Amino acid sequence: MIADLYAWYGRARLIAGAFLLVALLGGCASLVPQTMGLRDAWPGGVAVRTDIADVPFFPQQEYQCGPAALATTLVHAGAPVTPEELVKLVYIPARQGSLQIEMLAAPRRYSKVSYRLAPRFDDLLREVAAGNPVIVLQDLGAWPISVWHYAVVVGFNYPAGELYLRSGETKRQAIPFTIFEYTWKKSDYWAMVTMPPGRIPATAGEADYLAAISAMERVGEPGATQLAYSTFLERWPDNVAAGIGLANQHYAREELKQAEAVLRPVLTRHPDSVAVANNLAQVLSDMGRNDEALELLERVVVPEGSPLTAAVRETHTLILQRIGKDK
Repeated sequence: MIADLYAWYGRARLIAGAFLLVALLGGCASLVPQTMGLRDAWPGGVAVRTDIADVPFFPQQEYQCGPAALATTLVHAGAPVTPEELVKLVYIPARQGSLQIEMLAAPRRYSKVSYRLAPRFDDLLREVAAGNPVIVLQDLGAWPISVWHYAVVVGFNYPAGELYLRSGETKRQAIPFTIFEYTWKKSDYWAMVTMPPGRIPATAGEADYLAAISAMERVGEPGATQLAYSTFLERWPDNVAAGIGLANQHYAREELKQAEAVLRPVLTRHPDSVAVANNLAQVLSDMGRNDEALELLERVVVPEGSPLTAAVRETHTLILQRIGKDK
């Protein structure tokens, strides 16, 4: 069916323009609702044409479009990796393909942040316009048979009604917005980007992107995680969890002055945060400033039943022991 759609597109484009392909999809706008929304209102601040020219291309071998798509975005993000290296991480022979969970997990091993986009055409376009190639999951089959396929969106041309993909064995596949949405919608508009730790996706939400960094933290390089938290705080300086995360990275590397420099402004913004006060007291004590640490910790009001009660008590006891030894 998809081959027929491409053939129709070639003829229809000469006659009436790409957006009239809705008629070829059954004449029902509900088949491509987001494309119809774009026809009526283009996203504000987004250029009508863009092309990320420096995105690499890896021809996709049979059933291995997942590794090839991931290699495309990872190399663009600065990771020296090949599709062959990624096969063992994401390719499932029994399924002859890759699951989305593996696609999201693999980039973290290369210290890149995987971020799933909201299921909106607008968000995909904003990411590409910002220079971030987007991995998408399409169904190229015809009911009742699904043929799942990963491709990478690298550009678009709104007046022509086309997107440009690295797909299969085609380096620059032009596909009309209508047909793309028709195939993309079947995956519930699944899309992702792989970001270097010093950049944030154009459409990232605060809570979701913090979760993405935390997921990378478990397997990525400490330096990359530190950079990701630092970059996050430049965008969202009031986020307590990110401040603690960055300070913990410094603390693990015995960078106590840097940990204090992170925690001080966080505590100023959130003076009632038990976790921040406790961690700062620990850092100060480790730096030999036990009296200052004790004074800080004794001002902390721990709510009844708080899960941090034991941690604060432990830090308080440690500080008292160190003061006793000093005397």
